[in-house]
Amino acid sequence: MKDWADPVLISIVLTSFVLVGASRLGTCVRVVALQGVLLGLLTLATRESAQSLRAPVLALASAGLKGVVFPWLLTRALRDAEVRREVEPLVGYRVSLLLVTLMLAASLWLGGRLPHPQAVTSPLVVPVAFFTILVGLFVIVSRTKALTQVLGYLVLENGVYAFGVGVVEGTPMLVELGVLLDLFVAVFVMGIMVFHIRREFDHIDTDQLTALSDWIR
Repeated sequence: MKDWADPVLISIVLTSFVLVGASRLGTCVRVVALQGVLLGLLTLATRESAQSLRAPVLALASAGLKGVVFPWLLTRALRDAEVRREVEPLVGYRVSLLLVTLMLAASLWLGGRLPHPQAVTSPLVVPVAFFTILVGLFVIVSRTKALTQVLGYLVLENGVYAFGVGVVEGTPMLVELGVLLDLFVAVFVMGIMVFHIRREFDHIDTDQLTALSDWIR
């Protein structure tokens, strides 16, 4: 399984590029779902030496929540909101791809210079984790649709998760599953919020909601 680590990590990077360059929200949801499945494979690839069911259970929980449950909830919210595209992002798609490329270069540079507390499965684990976190933050601040920002939050957490399973070997399994449960609750609440925002205001553009808040004040 260790031979799978590098291809899985490279695939996670590619899904991040597709997410940033896609305007269709349905495509974005499917890309994030694929990234969740890849994280499940990464869990198996980085923890195959564990002589217990810990790694398979954690991988199954991660792939099930991130690859099936979360996308299903967000697809329902997307259908209820009746929105198909991110039409007017704050940062254009070509510029976004350029900035994400620079983020990847910076992550590779930083990851290669940071000391690691222990031997990691692949030298790409830390740079890819940093890159995924940066992409999640970038999607949150550069997109106007509330649903896209939820996806950015998921990608950010995927980066934190990748760092955890790739570097921090001693984290108890109950803590890791607790983080996944917290994330499930957060995404569930966000999906409900997106639905209610669409029902009350006829859109899910966060910039318009900010303008409304400023007008009320």
